[in-house]
Amino acid sequence: MKSARAMPLNGPHQELFADGSLSGEGQVKDGKRHGKWIWYYKNGGLKAVGTYTHGELDGYWEWWREDGKPLQTGSFHCGQQVGPWKRYYENGQLWDEGVYESGRKVGEWRVYDKSGELQQTRVFKPKK
Repeated sequence: MKSARAMPLNGPHQELFADGSLSGEGQVKDGKRHGKWIWYYKNGGLKAVGTYTHGELDGYWEWWREDGKPLQTGSFHCGQQVGPWKRYYENGQLWDEGVYESGRKVGEWRVYDKSGELQQTRVFKPKK
């Protein structure tokens, strides 16, 4: 749970867990997250890095598990998933990969098992 620390109108900002440890840090513009932000787990490990534009997820993001292994990577535009995305199993092996368009899966998506063997290929049609 994050503390109720007031967000400034502009400038650097830190968000804290209830115990006072750092939860996230980045820039604020017009009272909204803007630019690069870094998020942390309570243990201090890196949770996510990415950018915001006027409070919306925007640009490339990376997330990690508490043990430091990758969780997922991908991009946003105006808060919606776009472009190539990858998700990973707990062991760090690629789970699935494909492309998003306006927050929806499109084209070929590949799903792998925990050892890295391709298990399934599925094609998603674009929204009309």
